[in-house]
Amino acid sequence: MRPLMLQGHERSITRIKYNREGDLLFSCSKDQKPNVWYSLNGERLGTYDGHQGVVWCLDVDWTTTKLITGSGDMTTKVWDVEHGTVIASIPSKSSVRTCNFSYSGNQAAYSTDKAMGQNSELFLIDVRTVDATTADQSPILRLPMLQSKITSMLWGPLDETIITGHDNGQLSIWDVRKGREVNSVNDHTAGINDMQMYKDGTMFVTASKDTSAKLFDSETLMCLKTYKTERPVNSAAISPILDHVVLGGGQDAMEVTTTSTKAGKFDSRFFHLIYEEEFARLKGHFGPINSLAFHPDGKSFASGGEDGFVRVNTFDSTYFEPIFE
Repeated sequence: MRPLMLQGHERSITRIKYNREGDLLFSCSKDQKPNVWYSLNGERLGTYDGHQGVVWCLDVDWTTTKLITGSGDMTTKVWDVEHGTVIASIPSKSSVRTCNFSYSGNQAAYSTDKAMGQNSELFLIDVRTVDATTADQSPILRLPMLQSKITSMLWGPLDETIITGHDNGQLSIWDVRKGREVNSVNDHTAGINDMQMYKDGTMFVTASKDTSAKLFDSETLMCLKTYKTERPVNSAAISPILDHVVLGGGQDAMEVTTTSTKAGKFDSRFFHLIYEEEFARLKGHFGPINSLAFHPDGKSFASGGEDGFVRVNTFDSTYFEPIFE
């Protein structure tokens, strides 16, 4: 398994995402410029220039025509994927932490941080009519978070709900039409860094600072499985073809200098979805892994690290042989 090293960012990677077909890989980092790559050979297609600060999140819609990014420069930008131009730049009162297109691609949601006297808020916009005037229009929906700030966010099934993960470990489901909270659970004891949906939308995996990843039912928020590690989990993803979950993490970036890579702190760790057992580890990054994504065909996966590299690993044939028999 020889990885592709995608070297194009000057600072640590914050988020990576495949498009629906998996031929393109989008990455954003703390160096202000989201990139797009060919996932097959690691060639860089281009950059999206326009942000003035760290880009925390990005998402691409299912037709790969629009890209949405949220940044520390207090704007959310919607881009034309093909031409790299900004369609709309929407200002907010604090830095934008999460952004996601709905499955239909008709709407997008983004959330802002709790900072400078502003509460964390969740916003909803209509992407079909997005243009330069969107900045002056008010969003379809605006939900203030009074208790804690949103650190991760997903659209629920059929675009009817939004699932949010908070910095105190709380998970909530919001009804988009009614604009209110429907359900919330507190299975995690610390902040939720990342959430990723399974391909059919029935369940999702969370990655938390409390050193565990958990599998939840996306309708009821029932905790189905728990994958335990020894250090904070920054990202987790579910394989689209096998019962596997991959976890990535490491300790906080500020403590990285005190450890060696040999300690195995920065590995991608594979767990069995059902048996909750770790069965493989993959070395590679020189710092914590910040974001993970499976290729939509399940034959490779990508990881983005604090070291500024994106690594695309294609699985060997032995990976597809059953282990738990």
